[in-house]
Amino acid sequence: MDRITLEPGKRGGRPCIRGLRISVYDVLAMLSSGMSQQEVLDDFPELTEEDILAVLAYAADREHRVYSLKVQ
Repeated sequence: MDRITLEPGKRGGRPCIRGLRISVYDVLAMLSSGMSQQEVLDDFPELTEEDILAVLAYAADREHRVYSLKVQ
């Protein structure tokens, strides 16, 4: 999870990848619109496969936390 960074002045404080201006949301939106991981990597050569996996892990962890809070 060290690949996901939060910086108050960058992208409105949204979680980004390795301090880049590419947010977790950006990558999730591309993947959910039907782009393959390879297409995302081709469009953003500064990203790696590990970055995309970190985005997915971050989203899964966040979803788990929200669900866990509601259940309690």
